[in-house]
Amino acid sequence: VYSKRNHALFGERLALDLDNAFYSVADGLINSFRESADFEEFKLAVIVNFGIDTNITKEELEKGNIQQIAEKLYDEAKTNYNRKVVAVAEQTLPIIKNIRKEQGSHIENVAVPFTDGRKQIQALANLDKTIASGGNELPNALERSITLALIDDSWKEHLRAMDDLRHSVQTAGYEQKDPLVIYKIEAFSAFKQMDDVVNKDIVSFLCHCAIPTEQTNPANIKEGREQKTDMSKMRQRKEEFAGAASGTGGPEYISNENDYNDPSPAIKHEPIRVEPKIGRNDACPCGSGKKYKNCHGKDA
Repeated sequence: VYSKRNHALFGERLALDLDNAFYSVADGLINSFRESADFEEFKLAVIVNFGIDTNITKEELEKGNIQQIAEKLYDEAKTNYNRKVVAVAEQTLPIIKNIRKEQGSHIENVAVPFTDGRKQIQALANLDKTIASGGNELPNALERSITLALIDDSWKEHLRAMDDLRHSVQTAGYEQKDPLVIYKIEAFSAFKQMDDVVNKDIVSFLCHCAIPTEQTNPANIKEGREQKTDMSKMRQRKEEFAGAASGTGGPEYISNENDYNDPSPAIKHEPIRVEPKIGRNDACPCGSGKKYKNCHGKDA
């Protein structure tokens, strides 16, 4: 049941998860490049993931305490992101106030586009909350939108991978291995990999995204409408998700017009057809009156 308290708890949990995501990416980079000892590639990876030029030195990366360096990189990334949040709030607040002034009190939400140059998403924020919070509600809405969208896409792909894994582990029995044990090990590894990829994608988008220049005017930051869940279509949606999990469609998350859409070409699988087996002494289906072994079955 939705309530203001539940909404606040969700916001607190999301903030905690984002902190964990930032630290997870920082820790992963430090551990990975400590092993490879490639400092230039490390600095490039930091730019790709966090959009910053780190102050960590080559000596620190090679000989410093891994946990302390990871915390230093995390602090750098979060400090830069917090500055970005403040800048977004200051950039959009005058426009949103103008929308309230010019278009009246009937508008409940605003939809603001963000892009990192590859993906684009529209953050749907409550107009009154955005004004009351000094613009901070908009970055919060963006964090919610991109997190849910990327988790949704990745989870569908993960379900498809688990279905493939379930079939592939059946052959482990021929190697005198327990398929269930192999499945658990591979499933855990796949989930950990999915979690790492989601964290990187979320952090990278948030650190690089911006409002397109042509959108920073009242004509393009416009009213947004939150779609309500139609419970009468729950069975239909369930079948669609089941189809997605079996590989019949690509990932798609749309909670608002042009919210987030990354459709992949639908893959149509032909059903497996098993033809009836003809016995060697049965009549040949060609109608010759001969036995199958003496007619078309000679070369079979």
